Amino acid sequence: MPLIRISNSVLTFIRATVRPPVRRFLDAIRRMTELNERQAMPANEIFRTLPEQIAARLQQDILGGHLKPGEPLREADLSEHFGVSRGPVREAFRQLVQQGLLVLEPNKGVRVAQTPSNEMRPLVVQLRRAIEVYVLESIFDRITDGDIDTWQAILNDIRTACESNDLNALTNYDLRFHQAIVKSHDDRDLFTLWQPIAMRMMMQYNRLEDIMDSYREHERILDAIRARDRKAAIEALSTNIQ
Repeated sequence: MPLIRISNSVLTFIRATVRPPVRRFLDAIRRMTELNERQAMPANEIFRTLPEQIAARLQQDILGGHLKPGEPLREADLSEHFGVSRGPVREAFRQLVQQGLLVLEPNKGVRVAQTPSNEMRPLVVQLRRAIEVYVLESIFDRITDGDIDTWQAILNDIRTACESNDLNALTNYDLRFHQAIVKSHDDRDLFTLWQPIAMRMMMQYNRLEDIMDSYREHERILDAIRARDRKAAIEALSTNIQ
């Protein structure tokens, strides 16, 4: 179902002329519109489906720490919160389970995934680093100016988030930067392997004492790529993944 964007004045006018079942549908549209406005969805994402919008909201809440590891999520509660039926919420759950942010446990329902333990984190870092280094090495000679422009635009967003001290936005754009690199590889299975590892690493992520270090680390990656310095790019990428 594509996102519907209708002004409140139009909704109010139509609502006054229709029967109660249609009014409830319009009220759901109003709630989703208000939700979008409050959470400032980027312009290039406004055509997400309803489940994708819900998944994006929950992803933001999980990565930002508003939903805690192990916290149960219930279809009924969230369908009421978002003003939708259970179907879109159920599909959003499926997407987030695939991303590694939720776990589905028999007879227990859906819960927020746990962050990697201190014992497991080095292994998770090693796995993510191996995938991204492999991708960058594989595509390095085929990187175009268009690719660099795309990554530069995300880097600009990272800088803005750092300057605003907006950790939620930084987490989002950090993931997008690395996702854009991984998706540049022709083998889509690499992204399927990478996504749950990267997502789990970024839950409640706070390794940096100075938030601007994130921008500087990503800038070093892109500067090396732009200079066509393969070794420096790999070293900068490896350093960033911790």
